[in-house]
Amino acid sequence: MELEKFKELEEKIKNVLSEYALLKKQNQELKELLNNQGLELEGAKGNLGKFSEERDAARARLDALINLLQDVDTDM
Repeated sequence: MELEKFKELEEKIKNVLSEYALLKKQNQELKELLNNQGLELEGAKGNLGKFSEERDAARARLDALINLLQDVDTDM
């Protein structure tokens, strides 16, 4: 009878250790995924900054061209 309890306890411990190993592996995979997404986010932020600078430069050039056109005398 006592031997059966030890076997039962042994099986429960093996199951717990198996679940622990699985959860540990899943946790590592999730950490890697989170890290990769963080890197992608940083890249997207860099692109956003670049696009904002390009937009501002284009807007400044358009404003300068509009000002030049406004100075043109249309009363010929």
